[in-house]
Amino acid sequence: MPPTHGVPGSGLAKGLAVTLRTMMRKNVTAQYPDVQPELAPRTRGVIGLFEENCTVCMLCARECPDWCIYIDSHKETVPPAAPGGRERQRNVLDRFAIDFALCMYCGICVDVCPFDALFWSPEFEYAETDIRELTHERDKLREWMWTVPAPPALDAGAEEPKEIAAARRTADKLRQAEEGETP
Repeated sequence: MPPTHGVPGSGLAKGLAVTLRTMMRKNVTAQYPDVQPELAPRTRGVIGLFEENCTVCMLCARECPDWCIYIDSHKETVPPAAPGGRERQRNVLDRFAIDFALCMYCGICVDVCPFDALFWSPEFEYAETDIRELTHERDKLREWMWTVPAPPALDAGAEEPKEIAAARRTADKLRQAEEGETP
């Protein structure tokens, strides 16, 4: 029967050759605090809150598998928009906090938000010395919102989104009405 392996010690020689090649390469060390790393576009760092879009629907908190989102709100009565109309009630956000010590960065909250109030920010330098300080309130989440990169541009031949088209038509009508009223 012929031997099923090569020369005795050839595996050791191959391993030493790999080690020698690796030892001769130049080391690449990232000097992190002084030189910021190159992050991939749309990096998941922390979650930013665009508070103006939040309707306190609580969908993000209900869908979170870790229950790390805390929301408090109250109801406010809004006067009628037109004379003879009826008063409405709306939710007003009092507290929006995310406990990043519990968060597993799955992104479910960002995905289920129907009003685009939550976004991924590439911010990653938010370490704390005390685990209790990893619960960030809405002020900090709002600050991170301004680090969210702009969405990728639409394809050149793509149709304009219906929301933007509707907003543009409304703005044009308002502009025409203002021009018509001024002498």
